[in-house]
This record gives sequence, structure tokens and C-alpha cells, in this order.
Amino acid sequence: MIKTVGVLGCGLMGAGIAQACAQSGYKTIVVEVTEPILKKGLARIEKFLDEGIARGKVAPEVRDATLRHLSGTTSFADLVGCDLIVEAIVENLDEKRVAYGALEALVDDHVIFCSNTSSLCITELAAATKRPDRFAGLHFFNPVPLMKLVEVIRALSTSDETYRAVFAFAESLGKEPITAPDRPGFIVNRLLIPYLLDAVRAYEQGLGTIEDIDKGMKLGCGYPMGPFTLLDFVGLDTTYYVANVMFEEFREPAYAAPPLLKRMVLAGRLGRKSGRGFYEYT
Repeated sequence: MIKTVGVLGCGLMGAGIAQACAQSGYKTIVVEVTEPILKKGLARIEKFLDEGIARGKVAPEVRDATLRHLSGTTSFADLVGCDLIVEAIVENLDEKRVAYGALEALVDDHVIFCSNTSSLCITELAAATKRPDRFAGLHFFNPVPLMKLVEVIRALSTSDETYRAVFAFAESLGKEPITAPDRPGFIVNRLLIPYLLDAVRAYEQGLGTIEDIDKGMKLGCGYPMGPFTLLDFVGLDTTYYVANVMFEEFREPAYAAPPLLKRMVLAGRLGRKSGRGFYEYT
């Protein structure tokens, strides 16, 4: 039975995952590499909850209970009592391997490892551990506390018991999980990334202004936001990275990053996170 959850990383995704777990009643321990980064992540959670109260979406007692269930640390040793650990660190295979190795020196054999990766091969990640049968992908969407969907990805080595436990865990968070294949992009990004790349290509070819393309997809197709607004929200660097991983796997033109996207990433125009992407933010 899963009672205590560890979360590696307290960035945008890690903080959201930690909040969702704590808000669902799990004792949740989130780990970061330094105290300042940890404090920033925990402050992000408190701010999100406070804003929820201000909008009437979160009850004060829910906020208080969530924060009681949540703690932060800079030491992997504090994860010893966890039953499930969700890794949400940088999308770098080598760094993930180092993190898994450090964890395995401390935690019990029964502990399930999950990765929130949006692009890396789950089977390859599982193979980097001594528990490939107790490893799965658990891909959340931003903002985690609000987005209902979670993709559950089985590695070739994931046991049926682990798969069922992870799927049930996602449901216990109030999410609606789907089973995705262990292929780059899984389900959502496999369909979304070509759409976003096509929007950039269309703009490069003079199809319309950024504003008109966004408005066209919002009002004409009923999308909650246009492709350029979404690119800025997701992060141009994230989209570029995932596109490159998918292109490496499939070698299909649909997954090739357009020149404009590459140049914007090189220029540091990453979207909301940097203050400027296809739009400017203050």
C-alpha cells in the first residue's frame, strides 16, 4: 500500500506533483539539490494554494492539510520511508541514472520508481535501475493540480503488479489516467508536437500573423489556446527538445524542428519562463 510519496525535483512540474500528492492525503517529501531552490518550489505551492482560496476554488482547510502533509529536504536519505518515488528532474538520461543510483543505495526493494519524463524511453530508464520490474512512466501535465490527465507508461520490464499500482495511484490523485506506449511523445505529445511545429512552419511561410493563427485555432476549432500561446506556456526549449527526441526515433519530417524554433531557443526566447517567446510577458 502506498502511504508515503517522494518527489525528486521541486521545479514547475515537481512542485505540482508534490502538491497533488499532499492534497490527496499522502505524506509527501520533495527533494531539491539546494535549499534556495527548494524554498522557491515550496513557495510556489503555497502561492498556488493561496490563489485557489482567493478564487474560491480551494478551501482554507484543504490548504492547511496539504501543507501539513508536505515537507521538503535536500537529502535523499529522507526518502527512506517512501513507498513510491516520482522523479521530475531535468530531461537528461545521465543525471536521472545518477539520481536512481543514489536512491537505490538507500530505499527498500519494494519501492516503486516512476519518471515524469515527457520524452525519454521508459524501458531505458528502467534498465538503469536494479528494479526494472518496479519502474514505470507517470507523465503529468502542467499545471499538475488542475490538469486531469496522467499518462501511465509501461516499460517492457514493468510488472503487471507495478502497472496496476501506478494506475491506481494516479486515480487516487483525482486524475484520469490513460495507458500510453513506451514510444517518444507517448500519446499526447506524439499528436501535439507535430501540430505545434506545423504552426511555426505555417507562420514562417506567411500563412498569417501569430495573433490571427492563434485566434483561428481558438475560435475555429474550439481549442482553449492557440498554438503560439501554448508554445510559450509549455516552453519553446521543452518543445524543441521533445521534437528532437521524436525525430531521432522516427526520422519523419513532421517531427523536425523548424529553423525559427531553433533560433528562438538559441536566443533565449523560451516563452513565459523567460519573459519572451512568440509573445512578450511582463
